[in-house]
Amino acid sequence: MAFDSFAAFLAMGGHAAYVWPAYGATMLLLLGVVLHLRLERRRLWRELRRRARREQRQVRNADANREVRS
Repeated sequence: MAFDSFAAFLAMGGHAAYVWPAYGATMLLLLGVVLHLRLERRRLWRELRRRARREQRQVRNADANREVRS
C-alpha cells in the first residue's frame, strides 16, 4: 500500500495543497465538458426539429401552390 493510513493519503506526503485542488479543477472541467455536451446536444436536436418542420411547411406550401396554378 502506498500510504500507511487514510490521513496520510489525504495529506499526500505534504503535497495535499497542490494535489487536491488539481483533482478538484480536473473534476470541474470534466463536469463542465459533460454539461456543455448535453446542452449542445439539446440545442442541436431542437435545431434539427425546427428545420424539419420548416421543410415540411415548404413542401406543403409548394404543393398548395401547384394545386392553385393547375
